[in-house]
Amino acid sequence: MSKPSQIQDFSIDRSRYDDANPDKSKFRADLGITENIVREISKQKNEPEWMLQKRLKALEWFNKTKMPNWGPSLKKLDLNQIAYYVRPDAKESTKWEDVPEEIRRTAEKLGIPEAEKRVLGGAAFQYDSDTVYHNLKKEWEDKGVIFENMDVAVQKYPELVKEHFMTKCIPINDHKFIMLHGAVWSSGTFIYVPPNVKVELPLQAYFRMNAEQGGQFEHTLIIADKNSEVSYYEGCSAPRFEKSALHAGCVELFVKEGATIKYSSIENWSKNTYNLNTKRAIVEKNGKVLWLNGNMGSGTTMLYPCSVLVGEGASSDSLGIAFAGPGQNQDTGSKVIHAAPRTNSIIRAKSISKGGGISTYRGLLKVSPAAKDTKSSVQCDALLIDDKSTSNTYPYMKIDNNDVEIAHEARVGKIGDEEIFYLMSRGLSEEQALKMIVSGFIAPVVKELPLEYAVELNKLIELEMEGAVG
Repeated sequence: MSKPSQIQDFSIDRSRYDDANPDKSKFRADLGITENIVREISKQKNEPEWMLQKRLKALEWFNKTKMPNWGPSLKKLDLNQIAYYVRPDAKESTKWEDVPEEIRRTAEKLGIPEAEKRVLGGAAFQYDSDTVYHNLKKEWEDKGVIFENMDVAVQKYPELVKEHFMTKCIPINDHKFIMLHGAVWSSGTFIYVPPNVKVELPLQAYFRMNAEQGGQFEHTLIIADKNSEVSYYEGCSAPRFEKSALHAGCVELFVKEGATIKYSSIENWSKNTYNLNTKRAIVEKNGKVLWLNGNMGSGTTMLYPCSVLVGEGASSDSLGIAFAGPGQNQDTGSKVIHAAPRTNSIIRAKSISKGGGISTYRGLLKVSPAAKDTKSSVQCDALLIDDKSTSNTYPYMKIDNNDVEIAHEARVGKIGDEEIFYLMSRGLSEEQALKMIVSGFIAPVVKELPLEYAVELNKLIELEMEGAVG
């Protein structure tokens, strides 16, 4: 890894792009990360000096920190073969008709404009490293709700961003890939909901990583002020390429006293993608955070949404589904830290493994001495489609208080011939029987999603299940 003193000149080669790249981006940083690249990203975004210094400090930490030596192997991930800034040839717009046609077609195939018309309070679309569309309905804007591209928020709300961005929730030295994120982050979502405002329609952002050998490092920062409520949905996807791509986003949620944030995400990256995402919430008195996560598509995933319950009566509810098919290693789970009395948490994790895929639940439950009268339940359910696949469970609990109620349950099931035979005797084909069993298994996740996301998740699972019969 190059040290800051051994950097080469930064350049954006406007002529170099792969014809196989659907977006034919003309704004692409050279492969690898250097100090000049970090400085150029900050310069192009016209950032204040404090943000540049935060980036450079993160890069310093990154360069002297070793790669993780636990979990799925990252040996084939060459960080010098990733483009850390790929800017589409498009400006941010509040009207879909102003988005370049080629990018708009991608958004339309994903169903974003139609969903915005029907069920969303606001929508955003990030294409590679920049946001190309962003819009909030006027009724929420009039109530003081802020829904912005993260780059714009740095300019328009510097004090609010500076107070919360990678400080108390996820500091820039948290781990290797957060250090990398802190150095090269680009675009993302910023949401602020004023006290006592309840945003009744969900807000949505969709992240599309379209460039070959690209990296996407969006930053999501949501602040729900006292007694407010907001629901936020993220969708993620990428086309399939042969060479590795990297997604290392960051999500920071601040749930103030009595507030509620519902955060839902369906991540369907391509198999050449390493999905090394970090998500965390700080929940104050009587606040509530709800996590809903679907992970599939990426070849390697390491993702463990975390709730830090710092206020009395705070609660966290996490529900996730991971699908591991051939050549996939889905290492996912949840973390909860109970740091205050009368806090509650629920973790429900489901996984499906097929064709030699590896699914792993990796969780942490920590109860501090101050967290009296705490209640927590952890439930892990794994479904194996065949004899070639693997399911692992690594729960870790550190309980430093006797006045608690803690429950943990883990179950691994395999679809057997008897179940298939029973359903086939009722007139179903073998393929229909298998789909019915899988649909019943993921039903608790699907029913928590809005209609568009529920349909999308079912379609994705059905596509992944193709070829499972026989």
